[in-house]
Amino acid sequence: MRYLLLLANDNERIAAWEQLDPEEARRQREAETPRWRELFRLMEERGSWVSGLELDVPRTAKTIREDGLVTDGPYAETKEQIGGYFVVECASLDEAIDLAALVPVAETGSVEIRPIAQ
Repeated sequence: MRYLLLLANDNERIAAWEQLDPEEARRQREAETPRWRELFRLMEERGSWVSGLELDVPRTAKTIREDGLVTDGPYAETKEQIGGYFVVECASLDEAIDLAALVPVAETGSVEIRPIAQ
């Protein structure tokens, strides 16, 4: 079964990231890279990896509503914003939960697990 893992962080964390100078942002990203590489290695080893992408910051988003109105940003009444996603192949929901718990964002934000309709 395939599952969508939605990676989210709270608005304050995103705002703090946007305030970093480019050099500090690079240093922080490099410090996290080994954890992400280990996660990707594990997903490949388990045969779980299907696809995934990191999204740009929420302020770059546009939202279109049924009336055709386009607004800046995700325009969601929420304290968290989606920053990326993975599509994974897992034998069960329990396996998807175990895998989601290993995503580094689970420590600072959230990882929502949604079965993909068949």
